[in-house]
Amino acid sequence: MNKGKILSINITPEEGTALSQVQEIRAVVGKGLEGDRYFFKTGKFSSKPSSGREVTLIESEAILAAQRDYGIVLKENETRRNLVTENIALSHLVGKEFFVGEVLLKGIRLCEPCGYLESLTKVGVKAAYIHRGGLRADILKEGMIRVGDEILMSS
Repeated sequence: MNKGKILSINITPEEGTALSQVQEIRAVVGKGLEGDRYFFKTGKFSSKPSSGREVTLIESEAILAAQRDYGIVLKENETRRNLVTENIALSHLVGKEFFVGEVLLKGIRLCEPCGYLESLTKVGVKAAYIHRGGLRADILKEGMIRVGDEILMSS
């Protein structure tokens, strides 16, 4: 498996508002990314507790593929995923533990696009991102995540 890396970190404190990019962020077990809407339990789906809501990831390659295949142009933060990755197949991480820098995550399930995502972005996003909408993960060991951090399998 290739070594992936983090290209951007995106958060917003409130449901439905634009995500801002930050250079680093603290990941907290059982809560999510400090400063993000799901950390504060103000996200759209916070009232429906389940695993896999602490961190979301998406491949930069998927963003480019949606643009190429569907003409859907989104900036990294417009995908509404927390971590944008490069050089790693996120679908292979479902059920697996992996490190993002010093933080240990567990891939829970794919992050398929929904009508809500499309309502906040562009018509056609749901179709363009089906099966490439990213990964939902839980935090197993907290710490800092920084742009440029490597993504490595847990041993």
